[in-house]
Amino acid sequence: MPDYGIRLKDIGKICVVTLHRPERLNAFNEIMFTKLKKVTDKLKKELPRAIVITGSGESAFSAGFDVNPDNPQVAGLLKAVEKHDEKPVRDMIMKLREAVDGFVSLPVPIIAAVNGKAYGGGAELATRCDMRVMDPHAEFCFSELKLGLMPDWGGGATLIGLIGPSKATDLILTTRKINAEESLSIGLVNRISESGNSLLEAIHIAESISQNGPQATRSSLEMIRASRNLTLDATLNLELDKAVSLIASGECIHGISAFLTKQKPTFPDI
Repeated sequence: MPDYGIRLKDIGKICVVTLHRPERLNAFNEIMFTKLKKVTDKLKKELPRAIVITGSGESAFSAGFDVNPDNPQVAGLLKAVEKHDEKPVRDMIMKLREAVDGFVSLPVPIIAAVNGKAYGGGAELATRCDMRVMDPHAEFCFSELKLGLMPDWGGGATLIGLIGPSKATDLILTTRKINAEESLSIGLVNRISESGNSLLEAIHIAESISQNGPQATRSSLEMIRASRNLTLDATLNLELDKAVSLIASGECIHGISAFLTKQKPTFPDI
């Protein structure tokens, strides 16, 4: 079996998750989806303060779903299509969505270091992270329609909320490739790194976040994520509830005490 999978590396209080299937541009087959679920379960047991996800090598973040014939999921999909049978199709999509949903729902900031091609499901996975850092040579391409498919990892719906319906329509329907400068200009990515340094830049961001109060970070992140599906009034109410619970937890004592004594705060883990 080829040496591929999903690798974890702890750096201080953050964790770097590397999609490692370089011979297929880090594309996902059934084994990769299973490994993503196992990685998520492992991270749940001992959460870092932030997560960075990237692709192995310099050419790809991830090419998305592996449509090669040696992927058993492709054979199953084609059989279902021949019979016009929706159930196995739905079951397969829900299985892969369960893996992706579980990972991006981890209650800590997740930063995608887009180090190369982010195509199809790879573009969706990066889009579903909380932040994105992009290498100058990297590309996004929501390429599903070229195969007669459409986004189904949750990235299409997320993209609409991120850059708006009009720009999302352009990217999804034309399947055109967009570079780092355009990705930044439309709000698809947060930062462009120096050449070859998307992972390093993402790690720096994650390390900066990890120095803040972990409960404050999680509470803020929960409010931000929930706001995508809430009205402004509902988001304001959630912000109030989270802020009250956060202050009452006592975490702020460490930050305020450090501020008053002009020291760097050290927050305990949750």
